[in-house]
Amino acid sequence: MLSRKNKLLLLKLLSLFSIVRGYNVLMIVIAQYLASIYILAPNLPLWKVVFDLSLFVLVLASSLVIAGGYIINSFYDSEKDLINKPRKTMLDRLVSQQTKLSTYFVLNFFAVLFASYVSFKAVLFFSGYIFGIWLYSHKMKKIAFVGNLVSALLAITPFFAVFVYYKNFETVIFVHAMFLFLLILARELIKDMENIAGDIALNYKTIPILYGTKYAKAYITLLVVLTLIPAILLIKTFDVGYMYLYFIASIVLLIFFLILLWRSSTKKHYVLLHNILKFIIIAGVFSILLINVDLVLNRIL
Repeated sequence: MLSRKNKLLLLKLLSLFSIVRGYNVLMIVIAQYLASIYILAPNLPLWKVVFDLSLFVLVLASSLVIAGGYIINSFYDSEKDLINKPRKTMLDRLVSQQTKLSTYFVLNFFAVLFASYVSFKAVLFFSGYIFGIWLYSHKMKKIAFVGNLVSALLAITPFFAVFVYYKNFETVIFVHAMFLFLLILARELIKDMENIAGDIALNYKTIPILYGTKYAKAYITLLVVLTLIPAILLIKTFDVGYMYLYFIASIVLLIFFLILLWRSSTKKHYVLLHNILKFIIIAGVFSILLINVDLVLNRIL
């Protein structure tokens, strides 16, 4: 049996994993590698992509910065999260604020150190990314419109590191990025609807607080309608293989999402809406495999 000291250590490790959203970081790693293999460098042998040390370092640096971002976000939002997410916050509070800060600096230091292996430009990129996350967590997230926009931009930033590395700037990639960006932006607004109690208590100037839930729903509706544009373009204009099935399913889910949105009035409803958007985003990661099924089968077999 585990001793009391070991149990506490295990709980603290689980707490730290919860704070850095380890599952989210893992999903971003998978997304970066799948995008590299099947979108950005489909003509390269699988082993050249998977065992590319520079790509590994870029993905590792991205993961460390993102994990650090979740930590600094938790550091500044500890009081708000106690209101909005009391159960999760009780677990997260097993890690002290001082430990959070120390871990944040260590993660960012190693991210920049690893980036230096690739190039000085990579160091500048990740240094700017770290600063952007800190500025968002400390100041920008409290500002209506700006906070949501910056959060969505920061969420897709790691993918641009990989795009630039492969120097692949085809239009289809930016259409994919716009689809993802609009989904994430809509999700950020839904999160504001979920967290309205804590935001009011701590004087956050979010869209639902400043303009009301009806205005927020109208804005989310506009974003979802705009999301349909890149989805339709990817189905009709670009060759995305069998991934067109994912975009058709996404359109159906987004229409269902809008129906539920205008019938929603409680935090429970907004959590469901948040999960629908999260499911679409996660499903999109694995749907990358549908772009070239033959290539997938060849690389597996």
